[in-house]
Amino acid sequence: GILEKIRSSLIRKLLPRLEDRRIYQQEFVSTTSFHGVHNIVQTQSKTRKLLWLVVVVGCLAIVTWQICSRFMYYFSWPTTTTVVVQYVERVKFPAVTFCTLNRFQTHAVSNLKVIFLIWTIVSGTLKKFAMENKYSQELHDFLLGNQNFSIKEFTKKNGFYLNSSTLLECDFFGKPCYPQDFEHVFTEYGNCFTFNHNDLPARRVSLSGRGLYLLFDVQQEEFTDEPDLGFTDAGITFVIHSPEELPRFDGLGLLTPVGMHAQVAIRQLKSIIQEYPWGECKPDIKLQYHKTYSTNGCLQECKARYIQEWCGCLPFILPGNGTECDLLKFYNCVYPAFYDIEVKGLCTVGTHNSTCPTPCEATDYPTTVTYSSFGGEKAIKYFSTKLKKSPEYIRQNLVRIDIKYNDLSYKITQQQKALTISELLADVGGQLGLFCGASMITIIELLEYIFTNFCWMCIFLLLKAPEMPQWNNQSQNQPTYKENKTGIQEC
Repeated sequence: GILEKIRSSLIRKLLPRLEDRRIYQQEFVSTTSFHGVHNIVQTQSKTRKLLWLVVVVGCLAIVTWQICSRFMYYFSWPTTTTVVVQYVERVKFPAVTFCTLNRFQTHAVSNLKVIFLIWTIVSGTLKKFAMENKYSQELHDFLLGNQNFSIKEFTKKNGFYLNSSTLLECDFFGKPCYPQDFEHVFTEYGNCFTFNHNDLPARRVSLSGRGLYLLFDVQQEEFTDEPDLGFTDAGITFVIHSPEELPRFDGLGLLTPVGMHAQVAIRQLKSIIQEYPWGECKPDIKLQYHKTYSTNGCLQECKARYIQEWCGCLPFILPGNGTECDLLKFYNCVYPAFYDIEVKGLCTVGTHNSTCPTPCEATDYPTTVTYSSFGGEKAIKYFSTKLKKSPEYIRQNLVRIDIKYNDLSYKITQQQKALTISELLADVGGQLGLFCGASMITIIELLEYIFTNFCWMCIFLLLKAPEMPQWNNQSQNQPTYKENKTGIQEC
């Protein structure tokens, strides 16, 4: 049958003779590069043979333990952190966003509490907030009577503005700068203005101790912020950030009160994070409305997607091209939608499996701020004469800010893989060579030896398979004869 043909073919072509198999085993033992094996087999002394057996088995146990430990260490995804301080001749100047603590002008506000409550709801898309219920009826009445009211246009027209009356002096590295050098941006503080926005002028600093010098007039008589709603400070708040990123004031803003001089010393810190599983970043994430990925920009786009999907509109303070939400939608939909986003954790930041993981590369600007009272007696008289204002006005309204590098260097904090693939292979090869004298050629020899013997074993098992039954195609009516021990056939 078929099985018999297979057996005869295996015996004739694939299965070597017993003597050939013995010769193959002896040649492998005597020629293999796996040191120690031939000493076990070929030595005549039983004592020496036992000692070599103990040595080889012990080395195999040690090398197995070492290799397993290296693989376990590799798959724990270890990292190391290196810190390098790089000195340069010229360093890029960061972007600086300035806002006043007065959100709206006096002449533009007819109902302070309602306007501020509206802005609290609008700015809540950028930070957590809580609105007291005691103003809800007053706010509801205002919304019903002013459905075409645009808080965006109202804020842009009647909020903080930057011109020659609010920006008294501006100097960048010995050259004058003007209000038109600042870019308007909406934040939780209303109208804000960014110097060196998007790094368009490519401004660089070539000397430490010099940078951006500013003198603001906050015009406190125009302040409308209600202490009853928590607005109690007067001055300028600002944040230093990368030109490619959006300003983020929540937890990062610096405040300079009126009548004070703030000297801000900055350093540039670059952070490089490894991708998952070594680190927490995901390099394939791209933002739709931002060229450079940042957790703050990703978080804003995430909130914008949810709010646009649920409410059918988009808050102007978030990035996107959707229809602007009116006041009623802000109050009836955007406010509860943002609350759900926060409570349910729909937009999260930090780890690789969050909505917005940490960026693979980020630039921060750690700051050191020192304060002093603005101006002595001569300076007060000088500005009083120049601005035609009283000395008391100078003390209550002027804010001076100096922002400069403390040295021309930047620090790079880089997260690196503690063990790469090449280093893992080098460790494994070193352990094999140290304890067994083995190499990659040795591994191939062993694999070839194991495979050859495995094939022979399979052939032997196949040859020992039960024979297939032989069926005679005799007629059912044809008599069958059986010969007994006496040689006489029985019917």
